[in-house]
Order: sequence, then structure tokens, then C-alpha cells
Amino acid sequence: MFYIDSERLRLIPLNLHQLRIYTNSEALAEDLGLKAAKVETEPFFQTEFDDALQNHWAPLVEKNPDNYIWYTNWLIVLKEENIAVGGIGVTGLPDENSTCETGYGMDLNHRGKGYATEALMCLAHWAFQNPDLKTIIAHTLVDGLSSQKVLQKAGFQSVKTENELVLWELKRGE
Repeated sequence: MFYIDSERLRLIPLNLHQLRIYTNSEALAEDLGLKAAKVETEPFFQTEFDDALQNHWAPLVEKNPDNYIWYTNWLIVLKEENIAVGGIGVTGLPDENSTCETGYGMDLNHRGKGYATEALMCLAHWAFQNPDLKTIIAHTLVDGLSSQKVLQKAGFQSVKTENELVLWELKRGE
């Protein structure tokens, strides 16, 4: 099983089978050798996650089996407890502008401990190993201060604000 590690975290890119069993947290934990723990988040973000699971990750992983790690949700695992505490990923291989977008979500009980920043920095380091990738972008809500703090700590710069969203960029080498 492929994964990447940081000091406290292990990031595991979910394959198609694991995406299909994701909603059964016990089955997913067993498949990955983890302790069962359901990631809890706000209803708004849970709805977005469910939509991404069904309409983004699963179909794109199925269409791109050789590069699925660029299209899937990566489980954020707290190594010390061997439990899932969130998810992170990128939207796919670099596009024609040498860019991809990232997104992440953390369990309500594991926020404020630097895990999202650590996971984002780890994933960005991995993603920039692709020579075609020059910029990783992210979007936050204007009032999404905790997500903005994560991006700032990971080295992202605010680029512009439009329609209640702030665009952030991390360029290779920054």
C-alpha cells in the first residue's frame, strides 16, 4: 500500500474499492489496518464531501487507475492513535497551466492541533515531485478563517477575493 508520512501523520490515497466502502468506517478501517473512527464535520462540509466522493473521486479514480493518487481522497491518519482524522487531496494531474487545486477537511475533535497544516505541507511536497506542477491553488470562504490560517502556515499566499471566495496559491519552491 502506497502512503506518505510526515512527523505525526500518514496520508493514504484511497483506491476505488476503499472509496466505495468509505461510508462504512469500520470496513474501511479494517481494510487499511486502522482503528475504526468516523470523521465528524459540519453538515455543509459533509454534504460537499459526499458529493465529491460520488461525483468526483470515484469516477475519476475509475477512469485513471494508473494515476488514481492524483484524483482521490487521501485519508489523514494520526500515526500515534492509528485513526483517521481527516482527508486531503488534489483535483488531478497538473492542468495546461501547470496547476492543480487542493482541498482538505479535518475531524471536529482534531482541529487546532496543526494536523491540517502538516498534512497540506506533506501533500504539497509530494505533489511538487511532479515536474509539470508549478502551482497548487486552494479556495476558502471569506469568513473561513481557520482554513485561511492553515493555508498561510503552509506557505500559501492570498491572490484575490471574488464572489465570497479567496483564492490562494503555493508556487513550487516557496
